[in-house]
Amino acid sequence: MLCDIEEEALSAALAKLRLTNADVDGVKADVSLKAEIKAAADATIARYGKVHILVNNAGVTGGGVYGAWTDAAWNWTMGVNLMAVIWGIEIFGPLIEQHGEGGHIVSTASIAGLISSSSIPYNASKYGVVALSEGLRDELAPRGIGVSVLCPGFIRTEILTSWRNLPERYRGAVGTMPTSGPVAERMKLVRERISQGIDPAYVGELVREGVENDWPYIFTDTEFEPYIEARFAAIKKGFDQIRGRNPKH
Repeated sequence: MLCDIEEEALSAALAKLRLTNADVDGVKADVSLKAEIKAAADATIARYGKVHILVNNAGVTGGGVYGAWTDAAWNWTMGVNLMAVIWGIEIFGPLIEQHGEGGHIVSTASIAGLISSSSIPYNASKYGVVALSEGLRDELAPRGIGVSVLCPGFIRTEILTSWRNLPERYRGAVGTMPTSGPVAERMKLVRERISQGIDPAYVGELVREGVENDWPYIFTDTEFEPYIEARFAAIKKGFDQIRGRNPKH
C-alpha cells in the first residue's frame, strides 16, 4: 500500500508497479494530519488484512537558519518529518503486533540526522527520527518487531521542491531564498548534488536488505563517514575534558 499527498505521483507509481504484476494499491493522505494516517491504516487493513512492514518515508525541506525561522516552517517541517513518523508508528505498530507474525519498521531520517551543518528545522527533525528509532529498536525487539533508520546522502528525488505540496494551513513556511551569498551558493551545490544523486531504486534495494537482515542503520554511501567520525571525536573530547573530576553532590 502506497501513501502520498500528491495524487498524480501516486497514480504514476501505482501504474508502473502494476506492470510487474505486483499486488499494489494506494491511498492519498497528508501525513502531517494524524487523522489521515489513521484513515490510511484503515484502508490498508481493509485491502490487505494485515500489516507486516511500515516504511515512514515522507519528507520536506522547509525552514531557514537562525534569524529566518518562522512558526509555519517549524510546524510544517516537524509535522511531516517527525510527527508523521511518530503517528505512523503509534498507529501501525499495534497492527504489526496483533497478528503475532513479527514485522519491521523503517523510518527515513537523513545523514543530516547524524551531522548538522546548520540550524534549519530539517536537521532538527531528522535528529528526532534517529533518536526515536534507536530507542524503539530496543523496546520493540522483544515483540518481534525490528526497527531500522534510513540515513541517506544525496538521492535523486524532488525533495527540494517539496513546497509544491504545501498545505494552505502552513502558508508562509517557504520564504524567499537569497539569490546570492553563501546560502545561495550552498543551495546551488545541493541542487547539483541531488540532480546527480543516487538512484532511488538502489536505495530501495538497500532498504530491502536492511529489513531482511535487521540493520539498525541503513546508509546509502560512505561520503559522509569522515564527518560523522569527526562528530564522534568531538563528543569524545567533551568527555575527556572532564575525565578524572569528581562530581559534586
